[in-house]
Amino acid sequence: MKQHVPVDGTDHETVLACGALLFDLDGVLVDSLAAIIRAMSAWAAERGLDPDTVVRLSHGKRDVDLIASVAPHLDPQREALRIQEHDEREMPSLRPVPGAAALIAALPQDRWAIVTSGSSRIARARLAAAGLPEPSNLVTADSVERGKPDAQGYRIAAARLGVEAWDCVVVEDAPSGWEAARRGGMACVAVGQATEDPRVTASVRDLRQVRAAVDADTGGLVVRIGGGPGGTHQPARPRPVAELNGIRGEDGNSC
Repeated sequence: MKQHVPVDGTDHETVLACGALLFDLDGVLVDSLAAIIRAMSAWAAERGLDPDTVVRLSHGKRDVDLIASVAPHLDPQREALRIQEHDEREMPSLRPVPGAAALIAALPQDRWAIVTSGSSRIARARLAAAGLPEPSNLVTADSVERGKPDAQGYRIAAARLGVEAWDCVVVEDAPSGWEAARRGGMACVAVGQATEDPRVTASVRDLRQVRAAVDADTGGLVVRIGGGPGGTHQPARPRPVAELNGIRGEDGNSC
């Protein structure tokens, strides 16, 4: 069965061999969740909606999908623009998630992508506000017809990188993203919380517990998960992600 790395990262280290890392943005690379809560709460109050419900349902979803579910009587495109106005006011408060800058600095441009439920405008603004570089491959709400938990965004990212979906590792903080990874037949690392969710291969506190390097022999990536600051680093053979039990596409076939 899959290994689950403890969130404190002190017990052991899992080593995976893969073709690419695919990152969610908010809560994974950019510490933006508090800002999103404030923006969503402000919009909900304006529209006479319950802020707690809106915030709870917003995690990992495109704004237009959220609006359709909580306020079907409103124009989703118009309301999404209003939410973006609130988002833009929160930009000065954003910071990178610990370890994010070092991790992506170690990755060649053709080995990583961002797949976010946010718009292109907001995604680029959040990266800039957090001082993080924009990848060559940025898949946003504007790039897809179906948002997470659908796997379309992650499949687009893999195709742009020229990597098979089963050879990718997704890095996510939301259950909707974990489900998107499962449907895409991809391994998934959960950030920010310990979980035994079967869709998750490993969980870490933050990206200081994820390290990656290019394998000189294969040209792919070797990703070390767990054993972060204060943890142990036990040498291990990189395990190809395609060998992980339970990594299946939504058609039920092993990848």
